[in-house]
Amino acid sequence: MTGWLPVAPCTPDGCARHTGAVRAPLPAALLLLSGCAMVLLGVACVPLVRLLGDGPRSWLIRRWARAVPQAFGVRVRVRPHAPDRAPGGGELVVANHISWLDIPLVASVRPGRMVAKREIRCWPLLGSLAALGGTLFIDRDRLRALPAVVRTIATALRSGSRVVVFPEGSTWCGRGAGGAFRPAVFQAAIDAGATVRPVRITYRTAAHSAPEHPTGPAAGAVAFVGADPLAASLWRVVRASGLTAHIDVLAPIPADGEDGRRALARRARTAVLGPEEPRRTGSLGRSGQTAVASDRANRPAESVHH
Repeated sequence: MTGWLPVAPCTPDGCARHTGAVRAPLPAALLLLSGCAMVLLGVACVPLVRLLGDGPRSWLIRRWARAVPQAFGVRVRVRPHAPDRAPGGGELVVANHISWLDIPLVASVRPGRMVAKREIRCWPLLGSLAALGGTLFIDRDRLRALPAVVRTIATALRSGSRVVVFPEGSTWCGRGAGGAFRPAVFQAAIDAGATVRPVRITYRTAAHSAPEHPTGPAAGAVAFVGADPLAASLWRVVRASGLTAHIDVLAPIPADGEDGRRALARRARTAVLGPEEPRRTGSLGRSGQTAVASDRANRPAESVHH
């Protein structure tokens, strides 16, 4: 039990449901095979891709990352990009967190070294791919490990790397206001003199095609929250018809350190999700599950997501 971990009022039963059109089982199964094959292709090609120069490697990663959600039947729409970072400078990419789909979606526009919980290293396919891609695995169950995590991220940023993190610390279904951005990773950006790049991810169905915002109507099929198994989430995504992922790459925020990490975290959070609203207590997202299913709305447990 780690009560300090972020809390989200999201559960599979309450949030991870698709109410729109659905695909028949056979087409859905074919999409599932297609998506898994695309992930396997990425795993197989990593050794060769790592031999390429920065430009060709980044181009291939972006193309493959965009193809992954499409292979699972999710359309992808990218807003015009804000100006790129200065050459040679480190960049901390921060995004809201709804689904496992967020990972390839961010990589399709801002590929970099992901920060992920250590449990993902054991996931089939995705774990191996994450390790080969230089993911920074962290132990989120140990608060004492946090200073070392900050130093590791700062070192990567100083080297000019792009580091991707989901600072809500938990997945949220996208229907509510979202979570606070945890300030620790922003200290790494301040220490390294890096730029913070906010990215907004929104999922829509054909029935909700109005201008997007994470606090508006979201496609519950993609929500990966609570004790939801990865296999169940994959199947729910391929069964849902008409899913579209929208990605907004927002203007960069300089991490000059004048206002401190908490103010920087609030600025980034406002850019992505809007001003933070008072948080409700309730059941937990992926980073805090219940130990007993019948009690999942009240008791935090182990960290199981970014």
